[in-house]
Amino acid sequence: MATLATSAFGLLAVGTAPSALAASGTLGQLAAAQGRYFGSATDNSELNDSPYTAILGSEFNSITPANSMKWDAVEPQQGQFNYTNGDAIVSFAQSHNQKVRGHTLVWHSQLPSWVSNLPSSQVQAAMENHIAKEAGHYKGKVYAWDVVNEPFNDDGSYRTDAFYNAMGKDYIATALKAARAADPSAKLYINDYNIDGTGAKADAMYQLASDLKKQGVPLDGIGFQGHLAIQYSVPSNIQQNLQRFADLGLDVAFTELDVRMQLPSDSTKLATQADYYRQVTNACLAVSRCVGMTVWDFTDKYSWVPNTFPGEGAADLYDDNLQIKPAYTAVSNALGGSGGGGGGDTTPPSAPSGLTVTGTTATSVSLKWTASTDNVGVTGYDVYRGSTKVGSATSTSYTDTGLTASTTYSYTVKAKDAAGNTSAASSAVTATTQSSDGGGGNPGTGAAKVQYKNNDTSPTDNQIKPGLRVVNTGSSSLDLSKVTVRYYFTGDSGATTFTASCDYAAIGCGNITQKIVALSSPKAGADHYLELGFTSAAGSLAANANTGDLQIRINKTDWSNFSETDDYSYATNTSYADTTKVTAYVNGTLAGGIEP
Repeated sequence: MATLATSAFGLLAVGTAPSALAASGTLGQLAAAQGRYFGSATDNSELNDSPYTAILGSEFNSITPANSMKWDAVEPQQGQFNYTNGDAIVSFAQSHNQKVRGHTLVWHSQLPSWVSNLPSSQVQAAMENHIAKEAGHYKGKVYAWDVVNEPFNDDGSYRTDAFYNAMGKDYIATALKAARAADPSAKLYINDYNIDGTGAKADAMYQLASDLKKQGVPLDGIGFQGHLAIQYSVPSNIQQNLQRFADLGLDVAFTELDVRMQLPSDSTKLATQADYYRQVTNACLAVSRCVGMTVWDFTDKYSWVPNTFPGEGAADLYDDNLQIKPAYTAVSNALGGSGGGGGGDTTPPSAPSGLTVTGTTATSVSLKWTASTDNVGVTGYDVYRGSTKVGSATSTSYTDTGLTASTTYSYTVKAKDAAGNTSAASSAVTATTQSSDGGGGNPGTGAAKVQYKNNDTSPTDNQIKPGLRVVNTGSSSLDLSKVTVRYYFTGDSGATTFTASCDYAAIGCGNITQKIVALSSPKAGADHYLELGFTSAAGSLAANANTGDLQIRINKTDWSNFSETDDYSYATNTSYADTTKVTAYVNGTLAGGIEP
């Protein structure tokens, strides 16, 4: 039966029954039982929302002020300090027996203009004074400080801001030393985003942390912000990445965790979100020096995401009405609560039903099935060819590629839930790939190859712009409707959703089809490919003829940048030349080029 928690202001809180007084414990209590904390960011305006504060004060054992301890709030004018808002949040935390993570002493953003306008010779003194005053004011009241926030660009280079421009990278060591002098007992962190998995930025942070430790600079931990999105994969090596920092003798923590999605939300997206939260929680629990997790506010009602990522949101554990979401249950489960994977929910999803074959080519089999149901939420499906897992899907369809012509295969599918349980296998279906001529059409004696030129002047901008030309290398006419072309690339940073368009085609863009396909087994330089096809109106190519210029464009749906230089099909030539790394097929059979 629902029980209502009482807030610090004596008001009953709505929507808290499944969490604050649950028999299994709050997230803070469950985390504490694991030797960790589970916290939330908050802001001063939210402290006037009594139902919200009832949950904030009871569910979590740590609080981070989202904005009230940043430089622009504390020292808007040089030498004029204002701690009012920060003090209010510290007071709230103290009255609820919660620890406080201070955020943040040195950051390039939300920085008053007077700091950036200082002569370089005065920046260090201003920084040291700011740290001494603020960290000194909160001495003994703050468990840990994000001393330096976001020092790196995504490529691993140092961010050029007022501090770096004045002192070089030594500003980081100087800031840490100043913070230690101001509050010897506080844990000192460097905090950044996009370092959750390994990569250039994480490697740069690792090198910095290693160097600082060797130099004896006071550094106690690394904060991994954990701003994730379901349209990008969870980094597969989060646990290993956390561990390598822990092996330096550092604490690690998720400091600003949320998992956004493209709106509107639905049950499938919420289930995927729950699985992401579960994976992150499990990664933290697997690393002994992962001391805790903080969500960047616990409710969608106060999320920063919609204002920063238009069209996205629903990133938090509670919805706009302060009701728990599957993500909450998944975290509770992982921490050992009553709902799931840590020892609670052991109920698997129902087995997928209605598995059918929807199409075959000489090299692929396409499948679809009916969605499974689950008490926690289905997060995805694993597809098996015989006893071998060949891929996963979050929807109820999958295409298995790279098969042999005229061969029979057997398939089953299993469902997964947010608690990590796996269903029984579906009933098996069999499928036979087509013969090499497409199983009914004869490509004649025609064969094809692709010529390529690079139409993009920057390999690191937000688009891929290949110029392609299909050439008939056979001795007879080639029906273009039987031809497909594949350009292979990597999405980078876990990107999974893309758009493709035709900017120009000598045969008419309306006669070209485009689709982006994810490789079931990513290869070096390729986790997706663009597949071009041709309508019947495209006609035929005579022997030795070509299609003429086809100017194609690929973008991520969020318009973030690519790094093309390591892509399988990428080359730098700006005039057409034969390529083996863009493949051509006739009736599904490889006719030209080499697959990765």
